[in-house]
Amino acid sequence: MNAQPNNPADVELEITNVAHGGVFVARLEGRVVFVADTVPGERVRARITESSKKSFWRAETVEVLDASPHRQSHVWASASVDVTPADRAGGAEFGHIELSHQRELKRQVLADSLQRFAGVESDVQVEAVPGDDERDGLAWRTRVSLHVDKEGNVGPYAARSHRVIRVGDLPLATDEVASAAPLDQQFRGAESVDIVAPSSTQSARIVVREPVKKGVSPANRREQTIIERVGDRDFFLDEGGFWQVHRSAAELLTGVVQSTIDEALFDPRAANLDLYGGVGLLAAAVGDKFGSTTRITSVESSARATDHAAENLSDWIGAQSITARVDAYLRGLVATSSAAERARLAAGTVVLDPPRSGAGKEVVASLAELRPAQLVYVACDPVALSRDIGLFAAEGYQLTSLRAFDLFPHTHHLESIALLTR
Repeated sequence: MNAQPNNPADVELEITNVAHGGVFVARLEGRVVFVADTVPGERVRARITESSKKSFWRAETVEVLDASPHRQSHVWASASVDVTPADRAGGAEFGHIELSHQRELKRQVLADSLQRFAGVESDVQVEAVPGDDERDGLAWRTRVSLHVDKEGNVGPYAARSHRVIRVGDLPLATDEVASAAPLDQQFRGAESVDIVAPSSTQSARIVVREPVKKGVSPANRREQTIIERVGDRDFFLDEGGFWQVHRSAAELLTGVVQSTIDEALFDPRAANLDLYGGVGLLAAAVGDKFGSTTRITSVESSARATDHAAENLSDWIGAQSITARVDAYLRGLVATSSAAERARLAAGTVVLDPPRSGAGKEVVASLAELRPAQLVYVACDPVALSRDIGLFAAEGYQLTSLRAFDLFPHTHHLESIALLTR
């Protein structure tokens, strides 16, 4: 690997392990150092970038002295170790690692998190999404958000910073997004530029976002409606609304959620819940599996998403969508539900797809109070999932099944789907 100029803060490190967050572990005089852009088993020259914490430091790889057999040329030249650390593009922190070994490292992070935070031993494998290996893990992002600096330059942030850098390509983006991305243009005064390629069309949309005016909520921005197609079903959503980023994620998660639900525990007449429901993707998955009379309530804090969910779930006479924070909604159920309502909730199935931070103590406690028959937990963060599994275990729920998928190739992220039963 090309060496970069020596710096007084440069040190040689032996990389021993992978850590959560896309960094790797070394030790320097007994102190843990989290190092970016390397692989376990390597010896590197690294530059210390953060040394203020007593418990650990952070460093960037500037030269690979002994390379891992799993190292490859980075899939994105803009993020390569050959680029000065401050100028490396963020968003592809595993792109220098062979694809199959990326999944092994993600498996290790998931297994370690489950053991550490939930006391669960697991040999779960991280599964590839069909078609990704054939594309070398590239061309999967149907949405890219580029930042704009004060000069109007557009691009991703540099890794682990908020500084916009110019790049010449976006190899993780689908062809539609990559070809439409205005990487050589300027957008002075804009906040960001989003490129979105809905599955219902053959082209991408460019959305230029202006800074939100003082006193105006971002939720009140006017948004165009787009259509995402999953199987033979259409979902309406705002062009800037949440949708799974991987081109195959929505269809894959639909099928996995359907197969994860324990049919013996499912009651279509119970008070089934879809929490953090977005525009109703997973509620629709439940309805499609168990029939049009299935009762399910989708709860989502975004009013715009809830409006779309109401339309997207109109095929099911027992479906409804509610605008509310999940924690507040569940508190209300705990406080006001009658005995009959409690019985329907206890017979219910809960599907939850919380943000990266997880459901958390309050939501877990409320769900435990309501005692649903089963919970299908969709998670994009292994540590948050493991913490919540540990909280549920203390309330009498056990992990019955778990699958994990590499929905974010060349990054450290993965998606997990867990079944928890009483």
